[in-house]
Amino acid sequence: MELGGPLGFSRLLKKASLVGAFFMSAIWLSAAHALCPAPSSLPVFTVQRVVDGDTVRLSDGRSVRMIGLNAPETGKKGRSAEPFAQAAKRRLQALIAANDGQVSVLVGQEPKDHYGRTLANIFGRQGENLEAQLLAEGLGYQVAVAPNVALLNCQQAAERGARQAGLGLWRVSPVQPSGQIDSSGFALISGRVRDVKRNGGGVWIELEGSLVLRIAPALLSQFDLAQLLRLKGRTLEVRGWVIDRSRRSGLAAGQSRWMLPITHPAMLSLSE
Repeated sequence: MELGGPLGFSRLLKKASLVGAFFMSAIWLSAAHALCPAPSSLPVFTVQRVVDGDTVRLSDGRSVRMIGLNAPETGKKGRSAEPFAQAAKRRLQALIAANDGQVSVLVGQEPKDHYGRTLANIFGRQGENLEAQLLAEGLGYQVAVAPNVALLNCQQAAERGARQAGLGLWRVSPVQPSGQIDSSGFALISGRVRDVKRNGGGVWIELEGSLVLRIAPALLSQFDLAQLLRLKGRTLEVRGWVIDRSRRSGLAAGQSRWMLPITHPAMLSLSE
């Protein structure tokens, strides 16, 4: 359900409590507020509609992609909606309805994505960060794309609590073995490192199967390079957007079909 304006949010107020009741065990309001309090004096805007679990359109026409949160896809171009996609969208609608359709907006250091959407953290009237609330309820994955990482630590903590409690999309582990990747798109992946190479294209970390992680040269200063080069034989958990390189210009001999760009150190962790 999409809402056409602030009046739609007002009508949803009574429904908001019903939609939210299922998630109250996460104690989302106090936890998210404590983890990610809003800076003072942020501008306030009216939300025209919720597009999906991590994107809203403001009444001034801007589409805002929420920083630090990747909600499951609602289904586009003939694809089915991913598990919890509609739940995340409805929950975001309810949270915004509870704030009379208005949010405070903190635009990121990098203000736009390649689709032209505004990149921002959004907050409710009590200063609660809405990305952290959804993460704390297991309705999205924490992501870090440099340089927009101001709330990284608190958002990681919000997701960690949901993961430990098995809430939402963490009820069944979404982590895929690297050897079983068969499609592009966002994924959480676990795999053993076969090799690590460095060249003019950055650092390349080859995992079991046909998956390679790439850290671009411009991002290497954020990483411990010596530690990266010692990863061979270790098991990693990584997250990000998998790319099918065979659909671009073909693969050279020995190249991995799947590539996952690592956009920040928080997108990669040792599993052992």
